Parts: sequence; C-alpha cells; structure tokens
Amino acid sequence: MTGSYRTYYVNQKTGRDSNDGLTMDSPFASLFQVNRLRLYPGDKVLLARDSVFTDQFLQIKDSGTREHPIEIGSYSPEEEEEGKKPLIAAGGQGIWYQDYGTTLDSPAHVYQGYVSSAVLLYDVEHVVIHDIEISNQAVEILGEDYSAPHKMNRTGVAVVAKDKGVRSGITLRNLSIHDVNGNVYDKHMNNGGIYMTALKPADEKATGVARFKDITVEGCFVYKTSRWGIAVGYTYAHDKFQGAELPEDTFLKYGHENMVIRDNYVKAAGGDGITAMYALRPLVEHNTADSVACEINDRIYCRPENRAGKVAAGIWPWKCKDALFRCNEVADTRLNQDGMAYDADSGDGTIYEYNYSRQNEGGCIMFCQSEAIHNSFCHNVSYDDLGGTVSPSENPDALLAHNTFYVREGVPFVRNKMGGGTYTEEDNTIIPL
Repeated sequence: MTGSYRTYYVNQKTGRDSNDGLTMDSPFASLFQVNRLRLYPGDKVLLARDSVFTDQFLQIKDSGTREHPIEIGSYSPEEEEEGKKPLIAAGGQGIWYQDYGTTLDSPAHVYQGYVSSAVLLYDVEHVVIHDIEISNQAVEILGEDYSAPHKMNRTGVAVVAKDKGVRSGITLRNLSIHDVNGNVYDKHMNNGGIYMTALKPADEKATGVARFKDITVEGCFVYKTSRWGIAVGYTYAHDKFQGAELPEDTFLKYGHENMVIRDNYVKAAGGDGITAMYALRPLVEHNTADSVACEINDRIYCRPENRAGKVAAGIWPWKCKDALFRCNEVADTRLNQDGMAYDADSGDGTIYEYNYSRQNEGGCIMFCQSEAIHNSFCHNVSYDDLGGTVSPSENPDALLAHNTFYVREGVPFVRNKMGGGTYTEEDNTIIPL
C-alpha cells in the first residue's frame, strides 16, 4: 500500500501544468492544477520554496485517515539551498459561499455571504498543512475601500465542517499568515488569519452534527489580519449552549473536542487575537497576542451600520467548558469597549494560570457577566496594564488568587463602569509602579 501514496510537486519557477507533478523534475506550475486533483489518504502536495503563487488559492475537498493524513507542505528543489517558504498570495481570489444556515446568537452578526480564502479545507478531515506563507490582500479590488461596510470577508486559512458529521484531525503548523484584508465588522464569518466554523448540514439527521475533534493550531505567525487573528469553533448549533451551566453532554453532541492552540504569535490583528469557541476542555498555551484590536476604533471601524459592539480582546474563550489558558502573553491590546488581555466570557470553568500581561489599554482580565461562571485567574502576572486592572462586569463567582499585579499610579484596580457582581480575592500582591 505504501507505494500507492503519491507526492505532487508544485514549482512556480520551473513547473508546467502539463506535467504529471509526480517528481521534482516534472512539477506542476500552479495551484489550479492541485485543485483539480483527487487526493487520497497518504498523499502529499509539496510547494517549492521561493515560489510565489500570485492570485492563486488552494481548495482541499478530500480527506485522509488518522494513520495516513493528507499533507500540504513545502520542499527545497534539489539543486537549490533551502529558501523562503512558498507564498500563496490570494489577492481576493478563492471565493466560496458561507452560510451558517441559521441566524447567529445576535441578529447583528452576519451569517452568510461570499468569502475569499487563500486556503480552504471544506468538510475534510485528517489534513496537515505546514510551512507555507499566506496572504490575502484587497488592494486591487476596484471600488472597495478598506472600511467598506459590506466588504467581502477574507481569510488566510478557512476550515469548514458541514455535511459529514464530526471532522477530525486538522493540523495547521508553522504557517506564516499576514496581510489578510478582511471585513473588520463581521465577527463570525471565516474572516481573518485562521478561522474554523461549523455550518448547518443540509440533512443533519442523515449526516450527524457538524463539529470538530482533534484540532491543532501550533507554531503559526499571524500578522496584520482582519478581523480575527486565530478563531476556532464558531457553530450553527450555538443555541444549544444557552445559559450559564454548560453540561459536558452538550459538548459531546454539539461542541468540539480535543482542541489545542499553542506556540502561536498573533501581532496587529484588527480585532481579537486568539479565541477558542464551543469547545470542551480546550488547551490554549504558550501563545502571544501583541498589539491586537488595532482596528476597533472610530477611524477604521467607522461604518458598522447595525453591527453594534465595538469590542475585542487578546486571548479568550467563548462558550467553552473547563478551558485551560496557561503560559500565554498578551501585550498592548488597544482600547475599545473591551481591550483587555484576557476575558473569561460566557463559559463554564475557565482557568487562567501562569499567564503574563503588559500595558493592555483595557486592563488585564475581565469576567464577563452572569453567564461566565466557575472561572479562576491564578498565578498570573500583570505589569502596568492600563484603564483598570480587573473588570468583574456583573460576574457572580470569579476567583483571583496568587496573582501579582504591578499597577501604575492613578490606574484603578477595578475598571470604571466594569464593576458589580461578586468575586473572591486570595493572596494577591499589588505592587505600585
């Protein structure tokens, strides 16, 4: 069986699409030929380093297996030394139609429309993508200014589950994703650096609930993307997660399992940095969010129409159970209605431990309102966070324990208009700056 696995080579400099693509001496020239292939478990598609695929995209519609995933990666031609990662510069191409099949948790959220994605994994599983550079700019779209209210959503990598039930084994590793000029207003379309979503199946009874399992995003550099940096897991089944108490059985039927987001660096994302959504016990560790929420301001976020809520934060969960955030760093999150480093938002049992925050304009940590319960913030360090260190925000039971807060003179410990609720403090240290 091993001999049946195929490796396809793509070299923008030396290839031809009339080649068979099966050797380094007969590579394809473009990604258009790759999109025409039928890929099987164990197959590989390798892009030559120093290649630039301008106005091209990848749309993968085939699946591997746990033992034999499909791999999309890079290679160095034998006659050359290792060069730059191959670049997929989509330029607004790779257009597909996204439809959640239902309105979202707020009527203000856009839930359907056209999306441009440099890389699209559509209803596949057991696919590994690694060591590729990706951009998706919009500078050549006539008549479309940067802050247009109905601007097309754009993604570096989009991953979609829809009509095949649980989609397992998606790994995104060592990707460089930058200059993705998406729509700053649309929070839940596949819009930003990396975005994974579950859409309503055409026949859920026949195919099962669309959701993800065994998802890994690691070692990626995401820079200047709009709106999100990395977002994993928004789902059409959001109505199954209402209320504060979130039973584990709900996640095993409608949510995502075994989600790992680690060792990523997100810089200058237009909106939020890194978010895990609708996941059971997701692990988010050793990530950095630097200078995010840089477009959530009156200069760029200037024509939202009915899309109210000028909010974004650094690294946080949405409607997760027992999420663990550890050893992350968030710095210089820009001020908006949120603007803090960390936000335990509408989840059950979120743990923040051994994280670091520095000079975030909206503060260090928010416990967001009454549906964020059983959350703890322990053994963390906040250095010179601004605006107000903590935002309890009408939360019922937050715990702050064994943290060290370095607080600048004049900065309140509780952020103005973000108080209320009940929280417990144990053995915290506050050091004036």
